[in-house]
Amino acid sequence: SWTPSGKDSGGAPQLKGARWFSYDELKKCTSNFSQSNQIGSGGYGKVYRGVLSTGQVVAIKRAQQGSTQGGLEFKTEIELLSRVHHKNLLGLVGFCFEQGEQMLVYEFMANGTLRESLSGKSGVHLDWKRRLRIALGSARGLAYLHELANPPIIHRDVKSSNILLDDNLTAKVADFGLSKLVSDSSKGHISTQVKGTLGYLDPEYYMTQQLTEKSDVYSFGVVMLELITAKQPIEKGKYVVREVRALIDKNDETHYGLAEIMDPIIRGAPCLVGFHRFIELAVQCVEELASDRPTMAEVVKSLENILQNDGLNTNSTSASSSRTEFIGSGKGCLKHPYSDAFDYSGGYTLQAKVEPK
Repeated sequence: SWTPSGKDSGGAPQLKGARWFSYDELKKCTSNFSQSNQIGSGGYGKVYRGVLSTGQVVAIKRAQQGSTQGGLEFKTEIELLSRVHHKNLLGLVGFCFEQGEQMLVYEFMANGTLRESLSGKSGVHLDWKRRLRIALGSARGLAYLHELANPPIIHRDVKSSNILLDDNLTAKVADFGLSKLVSDSSKGHISTQVKGTLGYLDPEYYMTQQLTEKSDVYSFGVVMLELITAKQPIEKGKYVVREVRALIDKNDETHYGLAEIMDPIIRGAPCLVGFHRFIELAVQCVEELASDRPTMAEVVKSLENILQNDGLNTNSTSASSSRTEFIGSGKGCLKHPYSDAFDYSGGYTLQAKVEPK
């Protein structure tokens, strides 16, 4: 346990601005972790809505007993979150680590995940301009992690279910559990066991096990394509990146050849400002070679240009599925994860977590 007195520190993280909560406090503010307050769940455990004694509404992520996230991963997430502060990153309010419990207390995001909004589950209507602003906000959050955090941070699991929307539809990137600090910037990459979510996973990282900031850029490009199609990246054995590449028709002035896979909500819109440039940028982000992809800072600049050129204010605000374990084996030279030889359609819902052996 970590206690606020520091007597029983057990390696308690050194935190700025994050509060230590007792188990009893969090139990009380969730009405004893009642099912009516449960707002999400995943491999790690459950998420509850709670109201602190101050009246602040929070989301409490409670790891299940014996959860896959060990104390070290938990501590990593707390230490990362407590020292990154940006309007497009989900803010950590505090944590609890006592009585065998691991809990993280976050700002509450009234409009849930981007994935829920795109699937129609949240009831939030995302028109094209809102989607552009969500893309820009998320990109700014990631660019902050890559360029301004010290040392830089690679998120490693960028996806639509890790982008949350507040009551103004401001996008906030969440879930730093897999994040990696880039402490040796001279090297430029980290050799690491592959982790991430299939569909968003950078193929170069998967095959070489060399993690760089460009791995996040690839995942973000997939999210950009998701903003166009509203589908999950892999559905019914089809991979959105391949579909888009095959369909693009630059002579189609309206939909760029993508009408058949576009979300009907935006396909019928009379004017999709900057649509062609948005598609081109997304395709650059999902280039096979990391060296051919832009940096997140360049992505931010491009998205700002799209919004500004169309007279939109870039500062204005814009509103978990089953997982299949996917084992990445061996070092180096693995099969391309999105090649024709790779079978996605094994009869399961594929929002696969890629975990090391």
